[in-house]
This record gives sequence, C-alpha cells and structure tokens, in this order.
Amino acid sequence: MPSHRVTLLVPSGESAASGQAPLADPAPLRAAFARIRQEYEVPSDFPADVLAEARQVASNPTHDDLPDLRDVPFFTIDPAGSMDLDQAMALERLDDGYRVRYAIADVPAVVRLGGAIDAEARRRGQTIYLPDGRSPLHPPVLSEDAASLLPGQDRSAFVWDLELGSDGEPRRAQVARARVRSRRRWDYQEAQAAIDQLSAAGEPAQSQDLSQLALLREIGQLRIEAERVRGGASLPMPEQEVHAEVGGYRLRFRPPVPAEEWNAQISLLTGMAAASIMLEGGVGLLRTMPTPQASAIATFRRQAEALGVSWPAEVSYGELLRGLDRDNPAHLALVHEATSLFRGAGYTPFEGQPPEQPLHAAVAAPYAHVTAPLRRLVDRFGLLVCAALCAGEEVPAQVREILPLLPDLMRTSDQRASAVDRACTDAVEAAELAGRVGQEFPAVVVDDRGAKGLLVQVLDPAVVAPCEPGAELGSRVRVRLEEADIQARSVRFSVSG
Repeated sequence: MPSHRVTLLVPSGESAASGQAPLADPAPLRAAFARIRQEYEVPSDFPADVLAEARQVASNPTHDDLPDLRDVPFFTIDPAGSMDLDQAMALERLDDGYRVRYAIADVPAVVRLGGAIDAEARRRGQTIYLPDGRSPLHPPVLSEDAASLLPGQDRSAFVWDLELGSDGEPRRAQVARARVRSRRRWDYQEAQAAIDQLSAAGEPAQSQDLSQLALLREIGQLRIEAERVRGGASLPMPEQEVHAEVGGYRLRFRPPVPAEEWNAQISLLTGMAAASIMLEGGVGLLRTMPTPQASAIATFRRQAEALGVSWPAEVSYGELLRGLDRDNPAHLALVHEATSLFRGAGYTPFEGQPPEQPLHAAVAAPYAHVTAPLRRLVDRFGLLVCAALCAGEEVPAQVREILPLLPDLMRTSDQRASAVDRACTDAVEAAELAGRVGQEFPAVVVDDRGAKGLLVQVLDPAVVAPCEPGAELGSRVRVRLEEADIQARSVRFSVSG
C-alpha cells in the first residue's frame, strides 16, 4: 500500500469548476469518521484536570533562567497550516564544515512527570490525525501555543548543537536547554519555491532567510549521500493524502518536494546523534528495525527480475529503491513489493549493556526518536536522557523507570494511528467513487496477492484498491468499478482491458 495520511487544509474553494470530479456529499463521510473514532477508541476531549493543569503551566513559562539564544536565527519548515511546531533549525557554514543548531520543543517543561497531562499523554501515545480534526497528544493550549516553536515567541527548547565536517559527517554533538525565538516560518512548498528561484537566478542568497535555505539544501544533499554510502534505505511510496476542501474531501497522490527530504535528513542526523549519546552513556531507548533476512532479499530480487527491473549484484536494495521511477509501472509495482523489507520496527530500551541489535536497518545506524515531542510520547523521554548524559548528570529515576514501559505504549498507539489513517482513507476512496459504479479507469497493477486477487493503483481519483484477477503485476490496465461502499469502507474493481 502507499503511505497515506489525512491532511487538514484551510478550505480552498476548489470544486468541480477546477476540472476535477465533483466532491462527494460530506455527510456520509462525517458519519464514517465518527464510527472510526468509536471503533478505534480515538481519544476525544481532555479530562478537566488535564486542561486545568495545561492552562496553569501555559500561563507560567519557566525559561527566564536559561541560556539566551534568541539572537540565533532559528526557522521552522513544516506542512502548510501546522501549529504544533516541534523543530526549528539554524544553519551556518564553518571554515571546514557546518554547524547545525536544532531546537526541539521543551515538552518536559510543561508536562510534569507524574502529573495529569503526563498520565493522559501515556494513554494517548501520539497525535492521531483524521480528515475532520485531530486527536492531539497534548492539550492545544500547549501543543499549538505555549510549547510550540511559533515565530516571534520566546520558548524554552532542547537545542542540539551539531558540528559537521565538509563531507556532512558529524564530529560533535551536544544538547542542552536554552531560550530561543524562531524568526521565520516556512511551509515545504514555499521553501522549495524559494530554493528553486535561488537556483534559477544563479546568484548567492541576498538574505539570511534564503542563505539558510541554501545551506539546508547543501547539508541535506550531503546527508543523503552519506545515507547512500552507509547503506540506508527509504521506501519511495506514493503518498496518498486526504484533503479537506469546500463541500467535502478529496484524495490526491502528493509528490514530495526535495525540501522535505533535506529537512528529514536534519531530523535523522539528530536521531543518530541521540542514539550515539545513549549508547555511550549506557542508558536509553532506541528505534530499531532488523535487517531484512536473506530470504526476503532473494524474493525481492526475483520480483525485480520478473518485472524487468535491472538490479546489478553489487547494488544494495537501498540504492536500487533510491533509483526507481514511480512513473514507470514496473518500478511502481516493485516499490509496493519492497514493503516486505521494512518490517519489525519497534523500540528497544536498555540500561548498562547495549542491545544485541541496536540498528535501524533503514537508517543503517543506531537511531532514536527525539525530534517530535509535541506529537509523540517517546521523544520527551529521549530528550531527558540525552540532556542528562550531555550534562554529566544521572538520568532521573522517574525517566529510567518508564523506559521499559514505552515500547508497549507506543506499539498500541502506532497500531491505532495506522488503523485510523487507513480506515479514513478507505472511507474517502469509497465516497469519491460512490455513484461511479460501472465506470472504467486507467490503472497500474501494483501487487498480486494470489487467491486474494490484485491490488491496483488508480491515479484519478487517487485510489489504491483490490481488483479481481486478470492482469500481470506491473502492467497498465483499464479497470471497471464494481463496488464503492462508504459504510463498509470498501472499493473493488475488475480488469476490463
């Protein structure tokens, strides 16, 4: 399946006049989303004691006694419309490398261990997104205001200070709390447009904002190359988004822009630094994923051969995936088959001896989650571990005690978030196709599931759905819509030619 996510947009006024099919009646979808919330027990309103504690801490910021880094030109880059801003960065060139300062929202400053907000966050695990709203990890007065790294606001943050060589490889890493103020807020599309315009002009950046974006591109490209060299792998799945628009919802396949990958590389760099600090300090919680078994690689190699995709013996599976073209039907089918190589991710706590398997296979290095504490429970504790170790202090007993509990808490939360995401997408797929049973659509066969039939990807609307047998993996076909049931959240096609 493609990666998919629900995306909340300010209604744009788009409608059938834009050339797209009319939006479905949103009423059945609102009912479907309500059923999904109930079915998967998605948390709704926060208890009164949680809200009271959140209001109290939001009105009493505690960063006046921290080192003052408000003169550092931090900026954020996030999806359009985001208010829960976890990260802000400041980049500079050194004589022989780069300096990356990465500020992460200081959630521990507003979430007291053992308090009401802490207990509720452990129950929720992470922010869950639906097309008609989100179920946040923390009360919005914190996650979208008092703790968010919004531009022009004084905030407490965990500031990672990372020194890189000219090749982009890290030479030094530290993290400590400081007082920061973000200067500029970018979304991915406007940041990419600014970088593209800079490239087209062929001139040095004339402003600090643009020079930092140019450095983000430079460092990001170095880190992508470093990932290739160490054998890292990412799955270039089409991203299926649900957009809220005037009059209803619409599905799209969203092509990522390069700025997203460059930004993600800064987060990965920080997570790798965090893992190194934890391993050296003898305590922590790693995000791990086993290396694919030889049998899985062998199967994937046979699938590539069957699809006519050249895979030289000396090329790693990560490098092969990096070179696939999602506009090529055979390549797109192979991307879907590659999901079998990205399994078994989890959280591994340790104290004393490092874990037997400390690596995250896709990162090709030890890695820890520390960059999204507003939206993910585990990051808050990873930050506390790393800050204590960097300060030469003992990791607080309360933090050590929760580390072994976090894998189960996060596993439950991840399963709920994934199920909700998929269910919402299934419902919107059915809604977009309701009333079009019997119509034909061009598609690509992206998976052959044997007795279960095929999986096809339709581009317009952006649907990935079951299909009755009748075509080869990786082929372009025309499919006939046989079923679209919003209540059952099901869509089914047959091959027509």
